[in-house]
Amino acid sequence: MSQAYFITGTDTDVGKTTVAAGLLHAARQAGMSTAAGKPVASGCDVTPKGLRNADALALLAECSIPLTYAQVNPVAFEPAIAPHLAAREAGVALTVQSLLGPMREVLALGADFTLIEGAGGWRVPLSGQDNLSDLAIALGLPVILVVGVRLGCISHALLTAEAIARDGLQLAGWVANIIDPATSRLEENLATLAERLPAPCLGRVARIQSVTAEAVAEHLQLDLLD
Repeated sequence: MSQAYFITGTDTDVGKTTVAAGLLHAARQAGMSTAAGKPVASGCDVTPKGLRNADALALLAECSIPLTYAQVNPVAFEPAIAPHLAAREAGVALTVQSLLGPMREVLALGADFTLIEGAGGWRVPLSGQDNLSDLAIALGLPVILVVGVRLGCISHALLTAEAIARDGLQLAGWVANIIDPATSRLEENLATLAERLPAPCLGRVARIQSVTAEAVAEHLQLDLLD
């Protein structure tokens, strides 16, 4: 049976793509076919083939099903700013409807394990009153939350989990990405997260000397997902 999840974070730059690539790699190691989508990305490089985003490329590299870059990342912006601001500057209407079709096409490929990665945190604005969380709702996907472990992460994680539940979606699991290993009372913070988040911890990713999907996959447990 195929599994598909929407992956979000407690904030921007908390390691969503690092964890997503690790999850995809772990799925491949388990013999599963993989696919991924990054519906919108800002902070892209200009290349002869068009705009390219490092996060989307990292996801594409872990897809066992052949996908084009445009399938993985249909909407790309050059400035490294909030997607709704980048869209406004580019004169693009960034709506849930504009992203829904391309992501449904990725899901329709029927990979054993598919991830759709958001941008930033849960309530990232799109055009008008649309949010990126509305895309997850429209797709009806369970959510994997990447918690960037540092001072303040408990409140961010619990508020995000509450918002996901209020939006009617299942929190399928969470990953502790320890972005500040010097966090005071680290073990106690992790224990509090485990007690209060209503989903299993899929793994703890510490500081890795060489951050590769293969290295991250070693810290993750896919079998804890429904």
